[in-house]
Amino acid sequence: MDCRQIFINAQKAGRELINLDAGLVNRVLIALAGEIEINSGLIISENEKDLALMDKTDPRWDRLLLSEIRIKNIASDIRNVAGMTSPSGKVISEYKKANGLLISRVTVPFGVIGVIYEARPNVTPDVFSLCFKSGNACVLKGGSDAINSNLVIVKIIREVLKKYHLNQDFISLLPPGREESIQLLNARKYVDLVIPRGSQELIDYVRTNATIPVIETGAGICHIYFDEFGDPEKGRQVILNAKTRRVSICNALDCLIIHESRTEDLYYLVELCAGHEVIIYADSQAYGVLDGKYPERLLRKATAESFGTEFLSYKMAIKTAASFQEALDHIAEYSSKHSESIISEDSSRLEAFLATVDAAAVYSNASTAFTDGAEFGLGAEIGISTQKLHARGPMALEALNTYKWIIRGDGQIRPS
Repeated sequence: MDCRQIFINAQKAGRELINLDAGLVNRVLIALAGEIEINSGLIISENEKDLALMDKTDPRWDRLLLSEIRIKNIASDIRNVAGMTSPSGKVISEYKKANGLLISRVTVPFGVIGVIYEARPNVTPDVFSLCFKSGNACVLKGGSDAINSNLVIVKIIREVLKKYHLNQDFISLLPPGREESIQLLNARKYVDLVIPRGSQELIDYVRTNATIPVIETGAGICHIYFDEFGDPEKGRQVILNAKTRRVSICNALDCLIIHESRTEDLYYLVELCAGHEVIIYADSQAYGVLDGKYPERLLRKATAESFGTEFLSYKMAIKTAASFQEALDHIAEYSSKHSESIISEDSSRLEAFLATVDAAAVYSNASTAFTDGAEFGLGAEIGISTQKLHARGPMALEALNTYKWIIRGDGQIRPS
């Protein structure tokens, strides 16, 4: 399918959004939240068509699932966005030159934001609400795994826009083919920014093929380091929560690193994980400690592939470190720069970890499960950025604006 006209329409819609009344934007979002809830049965019915085509043991199945409670949460997030202040039109700085020129730096929308994502239909309403509130049109490219879910959600959004006599091209959904992805990634005249949400494979594909700016979000290879000064009770609960709360999301624990002087605490630290059928890939030292204690059916010897893997399932690796520096080196080598945590009671060790580890979110004595826009007070998020340019960590409304310089004069000219 030739998507050029879709991109042209989105660009035109983006220009309309800039001058849309803030009160009207909020009313549309509140109405959309209500329609999402009213149509929850229809959404679930379409979502079940997608679920029926996916193996329930696939880690993506949980991400694909839209239950009654998840739909209520989606509606709640949309209402939260409606209640937030628009990031557009803020004066960042302003000064007057001696010649009378008034120079201002003001926040503005990007214009058109493209988002490529996999089996995550919740992304569809989240992205629309954030883009609409921040003044951006959005072009969405969901995966074939969630096509029925995405189609019905976009239909509901467009019907709400139509009721308010607004341009329905504020949101567009591309067909799920690879050719359409390539067109989006190369829509240089029309799309200002593309954001991939999904696996490392998807992110690599977008980075390799895009000729428009990319903000990388999604892939999370997350570590917890249990230090020689760690509290076992804190560690036990944090590890359990980080690994098992929701295994299919990007902030879930993938690798536990333990200081070799504390291996006698290792079984206590991971014991509760056995109740959730967590498979452990342990290095030789950790395996020796857990062998005969942790259930045999759930214990494996680690291989080189066990480290640097985003499991997205009830699996995790264990690495034994001879020193704090070795733990830091392991994280530096295998981290995706998403979320990393340390368990320690030594304040200098905590501060050294927080300062040294290069990641979007770095924790001390807390679960990595908190890396989420709502938990950071940002409301709904468009993703977790793992890069350093423009935005890092949970990306919400403010990250969907850039800025421009506005210069007000009265006939001034620059001398030769």
